[in-house]
Amino acid sequence: MGGTDGVRTALRDAILRGRYGPRQRLIEAELAADLGAGRSAVRSALLQLASDGLVEIQPNRGARVREIPIAEAIEITEIRQAVESLVAARAAERIDDAQAAELRDLGERMAAAVRAGELMTYSDLNASLHVRLREIAQHATATRIVDQLNGQLVRHQFRLSLMPGRPGVSLGEHLAIVDAVLARDPERARAAMAAHIGSVIATLAALRDEA
Repeated sequence: MGGTDGVRTALRDAILRGRYGPRQRLIEAELAADLGAGRSAVRSALLQLASDGLVEIQPNRGARVREIPIAEAIEITEIRQAVESLVAARAAERIDDAQAAELRDLGERMAAAVRAGELMTYSDLNASLHVRLREIAQHATATRIVDQLNGQLVRHQFRLSLMPGRPGVSLGEHLAIVDAVLARDPERARAAMAAHIGSVIATLAALRDEA
């Protein structure tokens, strides 16, 4: 494997996919052997992932995967709500006809996945829709912020995607966003995204209160 950037990407993907679970120790020597990388590259990658909020460095104990409590996940999602609402509005202003066709197709595939009960497929398409909106919006700072926030939220997002009835609710919210962006209506797109992420916040709060 290459240098620090390659190691960081591989470790980040492994954490996000659940290969390394919350609070699991990340031992430099083992990671270096697994990744075919030098320990210095692994050490640098862990420090970067700590800055991203995915890893915590413990004095005299090394690194471990950081566990994100629901209360913190709610705060992060509140920030996401503000940033992604801006992204949706910007996408509505900038979208062209080819991009509109892509968004329409994504919405149709999301609806088909929910009808078929294919929750993992729906979850992947959900993520793809948000990524595509950021690409259409061409807002580099928003993209950087959301990428970092989403990395910290991935486990909670996965849990929400499997909740009974949640995909059907989420689908309607996403289709409202798509419709607003396709209509090239920035304020409607902003409101639709804010409503969708507000629903996510409310669901996380319900999980917190049940704990």
